Amino acid sequence: MNAGDRPWIRVGAALCGQAAGCDEVLGAIESALRSRNLTAQVSRVGCLGLCFAEPLVDVQLPGQARVFYGNVTPQLAEEIVESHLGQGVPVDRLALGQLGEQSIAGISDLNQHPMRAKENRIALRNVGNIDPGDIYQYVANGGYGALSQALSEGSPEDTLEQVKLSGLRGRGGAAFPTATKWSFLAGSNAPVKYILCNCEEGDPGAFNDKGILESDPHTVVEGIILAGYATGANYGYIFLRHGHDGPIERAQTAVQQAYQLGLLGEHILGSDFSFDLEVALTGDSYVAGEETALMESIEGLRAMPRFRPPFPAQVGLFGKPTNINNVKTLAYVPEIVSRGGEWFANIGYEQSTGTAILCLTGSLRYTGMVEVPMGVTLSDVLYQTAGGVPGGKALKLVQTGGPLGGVLSADSVDLVLDFETFRNAGAILGSGGIIAADEDTCIVDLTRVLIAFCQYESCGKCFPCRMGMTHLLEVLERICRLEGAAEDLELMRRIGENMQAGSLCGHGQLGFNPVSSALPRVSRTVSRASWCLWSS
Repeated sequence: MNAGDRPWIRVGAALCGQAAGCDEVLGAIESALRSRNLTAQVSRVGCLGLCFAEPLVDVQLPGQARVFYGNVTPQLAEEIVESHLGQGVPVDRLALGQLGEQSIAGISDLNQHPMRAKENRIALRNVGNIDPGDIYQYVANGGYGALSQALSEGSPEDTLEQVKLSGLRGRGGAAFPTATKWSFLAGSNAPVKYILCNCEEGDPGAFNDKGILESDPHTVVEGIILAGYATGANYGYIFLRHGHDGPIERAQTAVQQAYQLGLLGEHILGSDFSFDLEVALTGDSYVAGEETALMESIEGLRAMPRFRPPFPAQVGLFGKPTNINNVKTLAYVPEIVSRGGEWFANIGYEQSTGTAILCLTGSLRYTGMVEVPMGVTLSDVLYQTAGGVPGGKALKLVQTGGPLGGVLSADSVDLVLDFETFRNAGAILGSGGIIAADEDTCIVDLTRVLIAFCQYESCGKCFPCRMGMTHLLEVLERICRLEGAAEDLELMRRIGENMQAGSLCGHGQLGFNPVSSALPRVSRTVSRASWCLWSS
């Protein structure tokens, strides 16, 4: 896609770009264009995934490749406009790489960059390339083609069958087969059924749900509509947390635009299928990401999990049959329907088909968001894609799957990206957050931070979770004050077992994971004299 006979400048304006100063860079570009009497289309796009290089600017002249510039300042932006647009000469020393068939001598292929070399972009296919506020750019890249195909050439059963053939599993953490989950809802004859898209995403270190919704919201909207079509649902909600202004604004705009073009509402694209969609917001509540707590929040109640059974597919939102999927899960659906389930199933590893969308943060040379095929190893992602630990330091540990996930030592990261492999290693892939820590990190302090987060975010409904998290934190605080005792390890194990057995939702059931995964790397005693062995 290009801007025709005009130069096109794209500026990364997702949350990472804003934090790095993209607004000032954008202002400098527009000022430089005016002062030099130059004409160009300037677009605010989402995050390309190269968060370490933000503010990221790419320039495409008619008939030429896109040239990407990283860590652009307002001063550098003026130089780029002067040289690349004014004189037609790219600023080689600032270029990260280029994309396009008409290559420019002296600038490397961006797809050869370590962060891009192993990627297979499906859910992220448009991210960073199109203006997320322009539905026509999404359509120009094949958007809503899968919906049109499903409505005109197939049936709800056909759509469900393609998702089944794909082997797609939920990307919110549980990895439950998506088609099986949809079939529960499809089997209900209730006149009102709901599709919920979960973008609460409160995990520290995870930002791919917000990244997709902020950078390519229409792929999520199309996925939700297709889910509604396959299951016979007629109403949907995109669930977001207050304060995430970028994803909220982009989602609301996308919904409005879809209504304007007849892609939502009555008789979509002239068919017999009708579907309505809106954006629902919640306050700061990590537990609101649990599917039944999510429904409570939409209903205007405090976000706390419900007892099950009945399950949401039987009695869900407002007492009606309901299906809940993660943003990433739904973002895959348009391509699966368009290309066929077998195409997706041929990507990945064993029962984990497709790709993994990972957020790489912490002590890494390259940080950001990547989409790699299931089956690559975590060590390849850390040392090749992310460039390893900077400054000559050694990797000490990796925390995966959010605060309820596990801690892996540096000598145990040679794991295949696969749901079962991670689970068997005592960690979870979760929603894709990968936090790396170098040799200077104390595992005791890190574990305490994770448990402090979990304790603060407990909704308080379940006694084992509410008090268990508090007791775990008290023990860890005592150890960090050099007042630990040998029996503290067994005490934490007993607390964790009670939490797992008695908690209503995953927050309490998995809340001991940060400690249990760290324990094998701990000395048998945490007394004042030897507590520091835990962090060795």
